[in-house]
Amino acid sequence: MHGVDIREDAAAHVVKADLVLEPIPFPDDSFEYVTAHDFIEHIPRIVYAPARRNSFIELMNEIYRVLKPGGSFLSLTPAYPHPEVFRDPTHVNIITEETFPYYFDAQRCWARMYGFKGAFEVALQEWRGPHLLSVLRKVPVPGPQAG
Repeated sequence: MHGVDIREDAAAHVVKADLVLEPIPFPDDSFEYVTAHDFIEHIPRIVYAPARRNSFIELMNEIYRVLKPGGSFLSLTPAYPHPEVFRDPTHVNIITEETFPYYFDAQRCWARMYGFKGAFEVALQEWRGPHLLSVLRKVPVPGPQAG
């Protein structure tokens, strides 16, 4: 098991990286599972560093990159409409039930217009109190539609 945080803890296998601005510091296809517990709500959707960047989209690209084919991303995050979403002033990325199915699922993949390069299948999504549990499975990026 490995972790990524803004501070390093070698004894706990935690490497240092600021995922708002930096890639996940592991090679492509490294993990069968990536988890984010109470984390993605802290990743801004847009930053200027110095140019405009879509940090949340970049993070989702990185998660896709480090997952092995068929690997799973598990997110547990406070989600709208629960007040916990807004209570913490460091929550800057508001997630809804539609965020993953509309923007990152291979069927719609609306995030492609913002630079998302991967594709997921929403394997599970359910409420756990004010938290939305989402499990996304890495799938191949669909090719161009024949028409």
